[in-house]
Amino acid sequence: MSGHSKWSNIQGRKNAQDAKRGKIFQKISREIYMAVKSGGPDPGINPQLRMMIDKAKAANMPNDNVKRAITKGSQTGEGEHYDEITYEGYGPNGIAVLVHTLTDNRNRTATNVRVAFNKNGGSIGETGSVGYLFDRKGYLAIERAGLDVDEDTMLLSVLEVGGEELETSEEVFEIYTDPTDFTTVRDALEAEGYKLAQAEITMVPQTTAALPADKAELFQTMLDKLEDDDDVSEVFHNAEM
Repeated sequence: MSGHSKWSNIQGRKNAQDAKRGKIFQKISREIYMAVKSGGPDPGINPQLRMMIDKAKAANMPNDNVKRAITKGSQTGEGEHYDEITYEGYGPNGIAVLVHTLTDNRNRTATNVRVAFNKNGGSIGETGSVGYLFDRKGYLAIERAGLDVDEDTMLLSVLEVGGEELETSEEVFEIYTDPTDFTTVRDALEAEGYKLAQAEITMVPQTTAALPADKAELFQTMLDKLEDDDDVSEVFHNAEM
C-alpha cells in the first residue's frame, strides 16, 4: 500500500463525476435504500447507513435526496430488491479490476460488464482471480489547505485513535484503517475537529502495475463505460495512473 495515493484517483475522477452528477445521486440513493432495509433508518446504530450518508455528503448530494432515500427504505413491505455482485477481471496489459454492483437484474448487469471489458482490451475472470490482490481497508482523507498540522502531529493522532497508516502529500493526509476500526477512527478524528474530505470502506491494491501509454486511453474508456452503468457502484483497479 505504501506509495499508493487513492486521493489522486478520487480527484482525477471528480470532473467526470460532476458532469453526470444526477446518475451519481441515483446510485447513492440506491445504496442508502439498501442500507436502511438491512439495518434501519438510524445512522447512529446503522454504520452502513452512516457511511452512505458520508458518501452522499462527499458527492454534494442534496439533503432532500438523502431523506427521500431513507424514507423510501423505511417503508413497510418488500419494496425493491437489489443483489450485490462483484465481478473480477483484467484490463489492458493485465491490469486487475474489481467491479462492485448493486442490481435488480443479474443478466443485464453481467452482460453490460462483460461488454465493457471485452470491447476495451479486457476480459472477465473467475471469482477470486484478482480479488486477492486487494485489501479491504477503511480510508479517510483530510485536506491540508488551511490546516495548521504537521505530519508528525497527524501521525500521532492517527495512531492514538487506532489508524494503521498515514500517507502525506502537499494536498492531503490519507489515513488507512482496518475495516473493523473504521467507524471508531472516523468518529475520533471528527471529535478532534478534523474535517474529513472522504471517508469510506474501500479496496486498496497491494501493489500497482504500470499501464503503457498506448493502452491508457483504452483503459480509461473501459473505466468510463463501467462507472457510467446504472448498476455499477464502485470500480477498483491497480493501474498506475
